[in-house]
Amino acid sequence: MKTPFNRDLSGEAVLEFSDSDFMILKPGAFVRCAVTGDPIALQDLRYWSAELQEAYKDAYASAERWKTVHAEPGR
Repeated sequence: MKTPFNRDLSGEAVLEFSDSDFMILKPGAFVRCAVTGDPIALQDLRYWSAELQEAYKDAYASAERWKTVHAEPGR
């Protein structure tokens, strides 16, 4: 993908996540799901954790990561 400024946005982006949005630190076309490693196009990114600074491909991956991080010790 090319921008009006002729920047190539074909690689992996680096984002900073907040509770309701994200800021692009390094432009790119996608980020990787922290659970599956699958690429997620930025226009399709809907799930992330501001606490962990991670992106997720869908609600299921987000919930699985939350359960892993917040599991009670010994369970």
